[in-house]
Amino acid sequence: MKILDLIIIGGGPTGINCAISAEKAGLDYVVLEKGVLVNSIYNFPTNMTFFSTSKLLEIGDTPFISHGDKPTRSEALEYYRRLHQAWKVKTHLYEPVLKMERQDNSHYLVTTTKSQYRSRSVIVSTGFYDTPRLLNIPGEDLKKVKHYYDDAHPYVDQKVLVIGAANSACDVALETFYKGAQVTMAIRENEIYSKVKYWIRPNIENRIKEGSIKAYFNTTVKEIRTKEVVLEGPEGTIVIENDFVLAMTGYLPNYPLLQNLGLEIPDDKDKIPIHNPDTLETTLPNVYLAGVVCAGMKTSTLFIENTRDHGEIIIQQILKNKVQLKTF
Repeated sequence: MKILDLIIIGGGPTGINCAISAEKAGLDYVVLEKGVLVNSIYNFPTNMTFFSTSKLLEIGDTPFISHGDKPTRSEALEYYRRLHQAWKVKTHLYEPVLKMERQDNSHYLVTTTKSQYRSRSVIVSTGFYDTPRLLNIPGEDLKKVKHYYDDAHPYVDQKVLVIGAANSACDVALETFYKGAQVTMAIRENEIYSKVKYWIRPNIENRIKEGSIKAYFNTTVKEIRTKEVVLEGPEGTIVIENDFVLAMTGYLPNYPLLQNLGLEIPDDKDKIPIHNPDTLETTLPNVYLAGVVCAGMKTSTLFIENTRDHGEIIIQQILKNKVQLKTF
């Protein structure tokens, strides 16, 4: 089995960006992706529009042309497909990584569901969108509970509870309301999240104020039942009729995978995998983090647009250490 220069775990925008930098540098690499190309974006809501402009999402010195200032999910999928094809990115799709082991101080052995690969260096760019923050309450496993929003149409004439008050929750509440759902929101704080985008905030606040969307503030969900939900708030316990629960409570890095890769993760609230913020190298020699996974639980601090330099930083580090990589 030959030893690659680089394995990139994760085929999202950051993984593609790292692969393009590897292509430019002439490295022998492969991208291992557990699902489809840019799997997270593929699983975004069908009619989603990005909060960032297309200009801020550009990678690989390739313009991102969209019809509006902020691109849609469909336009993003097309952009990353074109990048993947134009740069002939070496990608193995539908191949989840299971674990990684260091071999004889010379390279790493990466095991997937399909094969094994050896490489002198590894980039972990797994993001966080695939692991929802669970409520850990009775009834969360019911089929009517969704941690990923798809499209408004299934919720026409349905009693929908949206949990959360950040951008995604407000977007989902508004879209389902406008498509004919009876929308209620359960919000832990006493107001809508302060960083909700400026073009969303007035709309959701006005819908709540006029009573079109019922919002329970300082409220948590205690139980989900087949045809109702139990809320706990300032007025005590409230039981309301319900057909669907859309839990827009955010997402987490895949910590079980990160641990199987051997990454060191501190036992604190942020759980940021230990790495050098300048070189992005972890405590494992020649193993790097790239993209939003660098933020751990602080998932609202890093995005595609402010991690676009990660690929170039890491590849330059790999090239700098290439002689040592043969003997470490």
